[in-house]
Amino acid sequence: MKERVLYLVKFYVATLLFFLVAKIGFMLYHHGGHDFTFTDMLQVLGHGLSLDLSTSLYILIIPFLLTILSLWINLSRWIFRGYYIIIAIILSLAFVTDTSLYEFWLFKLDASCLQYLETPTEAMASVSMVYILFRIICVLVIATLFYWIYDKLTTQSQKQTAQSQKLIATLVAILFIPLIIIGIRGGLDESTTNIGQVYFSQNQFLNHSAVNPVFSFIASFEKTASNNVSYRFMDDDECQHIVSELYHTQSIGSDTLLATQTPNIIVILLESCGGQFTEISGRTDITPNLNRLAREGIYFTNCYANSWRTDRGMVCTLSGYPSFPTISVMKIPSKSRTLPNIARTLQDERGYTTHYLYGGDINFTNMRSYLVSGGFAALTWKNDYTKDEQETAKWGVRDDITFETLYQLTTTMSQPYLIGYSTLSSHSPWDVPIHHFDDEVLNAFYYLDQCVGNFIERLRKSDAWDHTLVVMLPDHGIVYNGLDESNPLLNHIPMIWVGGAVKAPKRIEQICNQTDLPATLLGQLGINHDTYTFSRDVLSKTYTKPVAIHTYDDGFTMTDSVSFVNYDFISDRVIIEQGKKNPQLLLWGRAILQAASKDLDQR
Repeated sequence: MKERVLYLVKFYVATLLFFLVAKIGFMLYHHGGHDFTFTDMLQVLGHGLSLDLSTSLYILIIPFLLTILSLWINLSRWIFRGYYIIIAIILSLAFVTDTSLYEFWLFKLDASCLQYLETPTEAMASVSMVYILFRIICVLVIATLFYWIYDKLTTQSQKQTAQSQKLIATLVAILFIPLIIIGIRGGLDESTTNIGQVYFSQNQFLNHSAVNPVFSFIASFEKTASNNVSYRFMDDDECQHIVSELYHTQSIGSDTLLATQTPNIIVILLESCGGQFTEISGRTDITPNLNRLAREGIYFTNCYANSWRTDRGMVCTLSGYPSFPTISVMKIPSKSRTLPNIARTLQDERGYTTHYLYGGDINFTNMRSYLVSGGFAALTWKNDYTKDEQETAKWGVRDDITFETLYQLTTTMSQPYLIGYSTLSSHSPWDVPIHHFDDEVLNAFYYLDQCVGNFIERLRKSDAWDHTLVVMLPDHGIVYNGLDESNPLLNHIPMIWVGGAVKAPKRIEQICNQTDLPATLLGQLGINHDTYTFSRDVLSKTYTKPVAIHTYDDGFTMTDSVSFVNYDFISDRVIIEQGKKNPQLLLWGRAILQAASKDLDQR
């Protein structure tokens, strides 16, 4: 038994060492085009280790099962050898292909490379035959070497084992299966192992170097399958004509609402805090602080969320990019990294210092990779807090604790700065430390509101207040108390700008989306926002067709000042239409999705 256990340990370690050596080889191969230090290399190995550990466990599964089976029946050594041949070829192909293609693609190996197998002549047109032959030789040499290493590790015990020992060994092995599954999954947290968890640097080459190419390739199959969101309802010319009238990328004659064009900026995404919990619904007792701040600042009274999930809503808010019914762009790093982001824009155009704060697991839904790629130079998240603080809420660190961190950042960061912050306590299971309402949902939003109010009052008394703009808006609304996608109130969200940088209170009555924040904000700062093609400056004279789109799973809604329409893809029909009938709403919604899906496919 000891020989078998030792064999499995050696097999796992050998696989893990291959991945570590492959990372070093990848970086050294590309050293001519990318600057990095020895310390950077160590960081790549350290941050990428979690994916390597998980992927090595995937590869261990078959030897693990064969070893259990070998307790009861004699297995030919060639059964193991057959698996070694397959794995050695897969690993060598992954390493050589990933290393070779990176200089052309500048992103990690994924399933998109398979499409080029349909047209091999075109795929090889950019390289010489010597280039191809050399890499074939590399694959064969590496595969042979690794097959030899695996084969040397194989142990086939000739000793007879008692039936009782076989049974005990099998039961022990079965007990280890959950541990292997947990290791593959990456732990017991809500987030599972994903590419984004290894991102750690503003240097994308270092992030890419940390990604395990085998894991990246396997994970991309789900991504590639879900990427097929090509909506086509009309001719491209007609679609482009409609979208060009709906979306303008220039700010002309915008009303100036701010006292400075270089304010410190804090963008707070209020978890799930839709209009049903604010004065929009007619209730003023759930979020009294937000309602008061809406009167004191700039209040966008008719803003609508683009989506129903945090990962979508964050991309809509920071990148001004539309959401889609069936996919999350954040979960596709090769796409999300190409999006504009107010962090990168402010960093490049005005030298802003950038930081993102979140009390939960920042690896969830590839959030880390999106934020780092988007220009947030520093991240604070759950693991930066004490163990006791991490356990204050189901999703991570409670809001009153992270609001304290937010306040500390406002007083310590170099100015001007942009701080992004996602709250989390107003989320199921609604575990908050106060009891104001008997309804646990309402109680959670009241708690969030108290945290907001306390933070703003502390900030108001600080030196930073006079030159700070705080932008608050929800990431999405929630289905609650019978409210669903058939009611426009579900996605009607408050967007509030407050702070000493605001010249005077003002109500903006125009219909808009959360995707309009980047263009509207940058327009106020006098910064070009041409790259935000799906974001509109609500205060510009070019904003002539106020309309809001919202997507949900297999459907979308459209809203203007007098009409609301809900379209379902599965049944291919309008399922709800309220207010004045406006046939153009459905046409506009289809055009926006067609244009956005085409844009995504081309990224």
